[in-house]
Amino acid sequence: MTTEAATGTVSAPAGAQAVRRALDVLHCFHDNGPDLSASDLARRLGLSTSTAHRLARTLLAAGFLEQDPRTARYRLGPAVTELGRLSYHQRGLHLAAPELRDLAERTGTTVDLALRSGAYAVVVAGGPVTPKVGLRRPLHSTAPGKVLLAFGDRPGAAGAGAPGPTGPVADWERVRQQGHALTDGESALGVRTLAVPVLDRSGHARFALAVRAGSAVITDARLDWFLAQARTCARALEVLLLPPGERRSSDA
Repeated sequence: MTTEAATGTVSAPAGAQAVRRALDVLHCFHDNGPDLSASDLARRLGLSTSTAHRLARTLLAAGFLEQDPRTARYRLGPAVTELGRLSYHQRGLHLAAPELRDLAERTGTTVDLALRSGAYAVVVAGGPVTPKVGLRRPLHSTAPGKVLLAFGDRPGAAGAGAPGPTGPVADWERVRQQGHALTDGESALGVRTLAVPVLDRSGHARFALAVRAGSAVITDARLDWFLAQARTCARALEVLLLPPGERRSSDA
């Protein structure tokens, strides 16, 4: 009997560290910033420049990175684009686009559809990619993130490394009771974001739908109207994005 079998521990498979490091290289591009050099990657990951260069060249050969021939800096490559487009269609997100566009036109707001990835809400359809931020927002500090937390499998669990709820009543608990989240100026000065869940039959949020506009548009007096519009769209998205067996009943 091996030591691992006797102790009940299992070591990482050979090459797992290299795979983890390669994925870490790709995650360096999450902020939608400028192209990165091998030394930039090394500094962000705490690796030697030679190791970062070797990882980048491997990803370059596989199409996951591409390199500017003038600067030798790296950016995400065509293989990432291809997988992203395939995932977009496999999730049925192309079916949601007309509903999101209609909601944006009807309300005069920017509309985002987000799902959860670890401690982040990732915008997968709708609004533009914000320079220097990209598609990810922290769960605990955005309206879509708070909805995904409140209506998650384990409400309020933000994942490793994410700050927990604060205050006498946790944000996620309030959001769950109200059925929506509202942030006012947290993502940008003077901007309000209202988010509602796209729920499955078990009451878990598969997505968060958000409308975003200036405080002069989403006023307190019109908040209920915006909420009704968002909820109507969310119910339509349940039909479009979830398999029949995972949808809520029509009278839920």
